[in-house]
Amino acid sequence: MGQTSVTERKPRIAIVWRGDAQARAAARADNNRLAPVFEALAALGAAPEPAVYDEAFEDQVRHQLMSADGVLVWVDPISGGKDRSRLDPLLRQVADAGVWVSAHPGVILKMGAKSVLHETQGLGWCGDVRRYASPEALAAAFPARLRVDRRRVLKQNRGNGGLGVWKVELVGEGDDPPVRVHHQHGDAEPEVLPLAAFLDRCGAYFADGGMLIDQPFFPRVYEGMVRCYMSEGELVGFSEHLPRGATPERPDDPPPMTVSGEPMSATKIMYGADEPAFAALRARMEREWAPALLSRLSIDPAALPALWDADFVRGPKDADGADTFALCEINVSAVYPFPPTAPAKLAAAAVRRTQAAMTAR
Repeated sequence: MGQTSVTERKPRIAIVWRGDAQARAAARADNNRLAPVFEALAALGAAPEPAVYDEAFEDQVRHQLMSADGVLVWVDPISGGKDRSRLDPLLRQVADAGVWVSAHPGVILKMGAKSVLHETQGLGWCGDVRRYASPEALAAAFPARLRVDRRRVLKQNRGNGGLGVWKVELVGEGDDPPVRVHHQHGDAEPEVLPLAAFLDRCGAYFADGGMLIDQPFFPRVYEGMVRCYMSEGELVGFSEHLPRGATPERPDDPPPMTVSGEPMSATKIMYGADEPAFAALRARMEREWAPALLSRLSIDPAALPALWDADFVRGPKDADGADTFALCEINVSAVYPFPPTAPAKLAAAAVRRTQAAMTAR
């Protein structure tokens, strides 16, 4: 009997997420948060399989991924005190062997790090952004910018869930003025301290080639955030993160405040790609910003992730009274949750790319 040809066999697509040995042993297609992705892949004739990852059994995962045809990855840059410093080289090795990997670590470094705001600010979607590659550069330039704008946002280059993202507000004067800083991770409370002391604290973000990104503060952030979900270059859905107590019918209501005076975001609403309220944003993402992003970062369209998202806050209204939007970050490493419209689209992209990789091997 002859061997089964590439076009006749089901593409094996491993789905990677972080977990311990017990989670790896128990993982099935239907007992995890990515079950809709498994279902969508199977519906298209693929053979998806769980590939729970941890550094403790890295060799097992490497062997599994090397024998797969495609790999989809959901692993945060930082989670539970662990990062991707060992996973990314593994994924590069797998991709170099001819296995399709989404998202490829090289693409993550270009798209999914906060430095994308600096690299693409000429697209007109994120305001005046600066990049600091050392503590000395931060100390030399940031105070003057803060004195002009009074409020700025500093972001470490790689992180998730608000880790290393600081709202910095000038609240006094002098050579070393007091600033109110608010770490956007978890339930951290704002604190007031001298600017020099805060900048010293930021020194840790420059370790191992790290950097800080300096972006304007957009006051309408308190009206909520809009997330555009993309599969390759196609928009496949939206979500809106509203302040607690706000509803889609009352988006302009003043947000309730915590005792610290900061609004708390608690409500997330999913929308399909055809949501009328975001039609203009969809048009700009698909027709203007996503193509320009590829060009600016020298990314092959075939390398775009099967699923990624871009987070926006509302900027000043334009001359016609319509909302403008400012990019906060792009997420590539572990996009979740996602709209119910997303799995079918990302599965179609994954199967198509995997089959192309199988043919090329």
